[in-house]
Amino acid sequence: MRIKDVMTAPVVCVFAATPVKEIAGILVDRKISAVPVLDEADRLIGIVSEADLIPLETGDDPRRHLRPWHPSEQFVARRADEVMTRTVVTLPEEADASEAARLMLERHIKRIPIVSGDRVVGIVSRRDLLRTLARSDEEILAEVEEMLEDDTLALGRFDPAVDGGVVTLVGEADRSERRLVELVVRSVPGVLGVRFESQTVPAGG
Repeated sequence: MRIKDVMTAPVVCVFAATPVKEIAGILVDRKISAVPVLDEADRLIGIVSEADLIPLETGDDPRRHLRPWHPSEQFVARRADEVMTRTVVTLPEEADASEAARLMLERHIKRIPIVSGDRVVGIVSRRDLLRTLARSDEEILAEVEEMLEDDTLALGRFDPAVDGGVVTLVGEADRSERRLVELVVRSVPGVLGVRFESQTVPAGG
């Protein structure tokens, strides 16, 4: 299953000079947890997440200090490029969704911008992957049947069934044909596995 099949697109992005107050409003209004940051040429230069903004509200109250507090002594972040995370993990849209899941676990991140060249074309989050996993067997079966019946794909004749996201294909095919069919069926969002069973020929048939 490719990233482009599960990613969220188009993507809400902000620019380096976008005020942090505006970014906070975008996250709340759009019910999202992060936004990519672009430069003036629309190239990705960072990402601002809830985790980047929350510390702005948790600074020490100057009234707690005994010595006089001078506002000029404390830097106040106002723009995206002053709070953003600059090292961003990205993936191309043709990458496998399993690669996104692996990176999220390894890097302890919750979302990955998807790029084509140096342009952001989508974003995939943990929720996107869970949404795919949550697809019903009926939805998966309908899409698999449509693929198998597509004459342009010439996949041969199989009788499909789906149980718990695992697709069972009943029919006759050699190893290379099975490999092709498996690759196509695995591209269906929500498919966890593919297995083949030989066609049972009735006695005397």
